[in-house]
Amino acid sequence: MRDKRSLHLKVQELCDCFATSDPLREMSLVKKEPDKAEGALKWVALAVLHGINDNAKKITVTKAKDGKITVKGKYYTCELPSPGADVGDQIFQVVKEVAHMEGEGGKVPLALGIRDSSIQVEVKMEHDDGGESLSIKFPKSR
Repeated sequence: MRDKRSLHLKVQELCDCFATSDPLREMSLVKKEPDKAEGALKWVALAVLHGINDNAKKITVTKAKDGKITVKGKYYTCELPSPGADVGDQIFQVVKEVAHMEGEGGKVPLALGIRDSSIQVEVKMEHDDGGESLSIKFPKSR
């Protein structure tokens, strides 16, 4: 029987579940997740937690024409752990559904409850040169 809860609620529950973990360590393990959709939800929650904990301005996931997934945080120049091609592909679908994004691109606010607080991030999707990118932009003051 398929779970009928919303993906948005699942991301919030995963944020709560992983709130005391090391998000970067957990992100590096997501590519081994047998359920790729669950891995995508977990990765989105961990990315939000990492962004909050490390004062990120923005985290961007990019999928190239060849399917390669890269992740960059805007606060320093190193790459974050890639979720791998299978989970990475699902991240785009999960975020579109969680943020209720229609069409090929756009920008929408997304509120997430985390423990006894909440945060509103901006989710932006773009397409170019056969690839696509997803950015999670964090508020300036938190």
